[in-house]
Amino acid sequence: MLQNERHRKILNQLKVKHAVKVTELAKEMGISESTIRRDINELDQMGKLKKVFGGAVSLSRETVSTEADVASRNLINTEEKECIARYAASLIGDNDFIFLDAGTTTEKIIDYLEKKNATYVTNGITHAKKLIQRGFSVYMIGGLLRPSTEAVVGIPAIDTIRQYNFTKCFMGANGVDAERGFTTPDISEAAVKTAVMKQSEECFVLADSSKFGKVLPVTFADLDEACILTDRLPNPIYRQHTVIKEVKQDDIHADL
Repeated sequence: MLQNERHRKILNQLKVKHAVKVTELAKEMGISESTIRRDINELDQMGKLKKVFGGAVSLSRETVSTEADVASRNLINTEEKECIARYAASLIGDNDFIFLDAGTTTEKIIDYLEKKNATYVTNGITHAKKLIQRGFSVYMIGGLLRPSTEAVVGIPAIDTIRQYNFTKCFMGANGVDAERGFTTPDISEAAVKTAVMKQSEECFVLADSSKFGKVLPVTFADLDEACILTDRLPNPIYRQHTVIKEVKQDDIHADL
């Protein structure tokens, strides 16, 4: 197979998948992995793709600069979010000290909580109210309230977070990208997320499959800083960066 044809096939695959693996390309084209690596290096130098460990990603990722309000986001991918949230709740044990990030998927975790001896901290107004109504011990972070996301942010919030040592945190993300990591549209919310993850023993990011391949203005963590809980992984190349759990109904029943 001629070099130009190999390059064309690699780029065509990226148009469909947005990310490709050296091993898969070599098998599909019936050529050596070393040849594929040389092709990827050349295409990277030509500015036609981005070389990553074990493969390549497309340069034409979806870039988003704004976000919908809470009411609108609550109507998107509802079943997927419920499934992810229920599994996340099963990971919480007695005596855990948990941070619940503001967000529509993390809010759904509260409906499935069972461990009454766990303590919760949140920067979500709705989250705090629901936790209290269900009889859980909850601390509310103080600071500036963002109306669009109903999240508390700012320097007072970050100063408070730095005093805590969480056993686990459950975070939301607007975008998940192999190169840019976990992203969100607002600088102040990103700062809170970063601070929380630094204070947590275990970090989980809840992201349904629609979030993959999206990049928003601010990165709050690299992919290897958290385990991703999702309903479906669009491309296996993300597994090279972190632990990813694709949640199925059977997983939920087995863990509960």
